[in-house]
Amino acid sequence: MKKNDISIKTKRIICAALISAFMLTTYGCGASYNTIAEDDHGTAASGGIAKSIGADGAAFAEGDHGGEEAFDGSAEYSTTMAMDMTAGADTRVGDAPGDAVRSTEDESSLKQLPEAGQLTAGQWNDNENWGFFSNLVNSGTISFPAYGIDPTNRLAVTVNGNDGKPIVNAKAHLMAKDGSVIWSGMTNKNGIVYLFNISASESASVEIEADGKKQSYEAPSAKSDEQNGSKKAVGSEMTVVFDGKGSLYKDMDVMFIVDTTGSMADELLFLQSEFTAITEKVGTDHTRYSVNFYRDEYDEYVTKCNPFSTDIKTIQKNLNNEIADGGGDYPEAVSDALTETMFASDWSEESVKLAFMIFDAPPHSGKEQELLAAAQEAAKKGIHIIPVISSDSDRDTELFGRAIAITTDGSYVFLTDDSGIGNSHEEPVIGSYEVRPLYDIIVDIIDGYRQ
Repeated sequence: MKKNDISIKTKRIICAALISAFMLTTYGCGASYNTIAEDDHGTAASGGIAKSIGADGAAFAEGDHGGEEAFDGSAEYSTTMAMDMTAGADTRVGDAPGDAVRSTEDESSLKQLPEAGQLTAGQWNDNENWGFFSNLVNSGTISFPAYGIDPTNRLAVTVNGNDGKPIVNAKAHLMAKDGSVIWSGMTNKNGIVYLFNISASESASVEIEADGKKQSYEAPSAKSDEQNGSKKAVGSEMTVVFDGKGSLYKDMDVMFIVDTTGSMADELLFLQSEFTAITEKVGTDHTRYSVNFYRDEYDEYVTKCNPFSTDIKTIQKNLNNEIADGGGDYPEAVSDALTETMFASDWSEESVKLAFMIFDAPPHSGKEQELLAAAQEAAKKGIHIIPVISSDSDRDTELFGRAIAITTDGSYVFLTDDSGIGNSHEEPVIGSYEVRPLYDIIVDIIDGYRQ
């Protein structure tokens, strides 16, 4: 993925100043390790920037809501800091995009990172704005499937107990008439689960399991329709009463899955700064973290996975020792990363599970089955995937991110240009949203899913 020369040079200088020459040995979780080859319809808060588009996805509008300009000078701060830190450092700047940049300076002198809270972002939840999403699909503004994942045929099931309170963390299955499982999921803390009839099979029932009990309910018909040759979004809802109890999870597993190819230098640098700030705010009480990395085939590694831990110092060292390198073509090894982290990682069964996926490029074509299987596995386990779309991504990357967020009851997050950091960020086709620091959004998402 190409960047302009100034951006590339700046990124290399920053990386050279901040990354140690010695890589910390990490625990691989798969065979690919070291392979060579809120519904925010309102106005923005004071000082924020509100952005919106019309329901047809065509007209964009942007307005400043009168606050002091936020995040002013962050790009200048980053560049100046990097120049000061690299004075006298022995670095190698490559001749082409993607060349590695390393410093021979002693690790003890490389402690300063950019101040956390500079990256700006927006947030959107299609499941909580289903009418808006359906209008976009039915008008032809956006279309699915996206890399094998089709969220348009959705059944929202609310599961309550006999006392009217939500049944939390119950297993749910959308069943076909032949008895096969079409889609599985888990109820969230509001007792809601989203099930998807991805093949438009004739569904027969919904099964709910919790408290050692299982009950079946007749499912409403939700076959996807065609309109002028294009698939229409279909949304059905049902509320059921379950004769049993749910169980709240005190524990949380929070995972970060990071694209570390050459174009992600800015995002990786600031994640290195933001991570400790996030963990200091969220804490480690009943909370484990895991940071995982991926690039592409023929790079230094395809995937590099780490176990969940509460040892923030070690996780931060793993993160700080990564550099952005490799890639070259536009798609990256997204399917490999999702397959390993959704299937092979040591998720706790009784925990709230979040996976923040920070990336700027779509998966390779031809990986649709692997990607769909990873989304199905995440939904089945109750893993909420939260894509964080970075600079220079395209519309296909956006739609893939939104599809996997919808099908796993996640939220869609995207970086914006307001920070002045990195290259341009494409405006997503969504409703109004508030521009906020990425740090705040991630912390709020974690707190919002906590039970």
